[in-house]
Amino acid sequence: MHTAYITHPECLRHDMGHQHPESPSRLNAVSDRLHAAHLFDYLLHYEAPLAHRSQLARVHDPAYIDAVEAASPYDGIVDLDGDTAMNSHTLEAAYRAAGGAVMAVDRVMRGAVANAFVAARPPGHHATHNRSMGFCIFNNVAVAAAHALEAHGLKRVAIVDFDVHHGNGTEDIFQDDPRVMLCSTFQHPFYPYSGADTVSDHIINVPLPAGTTGKRYREVFEEKVLPRLAAFEPEMLFFSAGFDGHREDDMGQFGLMESDYIWITEQSMAVTQAHTRGRVVSVLEGGYDLSSLGRSVTEHIRVLAGL
Repeated sequence: MHTAYITHPECLRHDMGHQHPESPSRLNAVSDRLHAAHLFDYLLHYEAPLAHRSQLARVHDPAYIDAVEAASPYDGIVDLDGDTAMNSHTLEAAYRAAGGAVMAVDRVMRGAVANAFVAARPPGHHATHNRSMGFCIFNNVAVAAAHALEAHGLKRVAIVDFDVHHGNGTEDIFQDDPRVMLCSTFQHPFYPYSGADTVSDHIINVPLPAGTTGKRYREVFEEKVLPRLAAFEPEMLFFSAGFDGHREDDMGQFGLMESDYIWITEQSMAVTQAHTRGRVVSVLEGGYDLSSLGRSVTEHIRVLAGL
């Protein structure tokens, strides 16, 4: 079976302004690199549907969903918070980013594809139960994980968040739900200035200092993440796939390279394979240097596709 690649043209129309780092060019950089690597045509392509309100409401306060809908402008740009804004296309893009993650779960669970990568924006892992922040409106990976639990009856799912920023929104949503293990590696102290003090059996936060190299990252990941991930025995594995820890990305100060993202993907899949049976959904989060983003996503997908 092939790997699904899920996106939608509306995700390119969400635009928070010319200078904003979370730009439509990010998705173009990914697709361009996949074409250059001759991987694009190997993938099974799907257009992301709109998420249902009931799917969003599993993880978000209905009043928050109402507020996002009410804020959607007819034209121009409206700020939701200091980092996150909406234009006239944002609301549909956000619904399709979450809907694409739900579609990924359905396709994988029904055996139509081996696994899936959701190339959508806005990203999601900073969005909490009732608040937008950090470029994120709906928490796409949380919506997907909740869908796997509630619609497909899974008992345990795991989220590996390797974005350079802490997945605070995902932690907020699942902090009291032991069916979901979140493993978040992140630069600290750094935006959103959270996660370092969390004590939980199912929230595994790994704060790392600026300047962390790929070698050091792998050592810590092997020590603190992989054993806990294996012991949890998840029935589905999710990646909150942020590539802003790349050494060429000015958004953070990590020293990761494409080879490190290959390793993270391979190792996470290997230690969970016995219970996931290869059921993996990866959802794009950060990554703002366009060249390194395209290269890193391509290598991440190459592992998903078994190539």
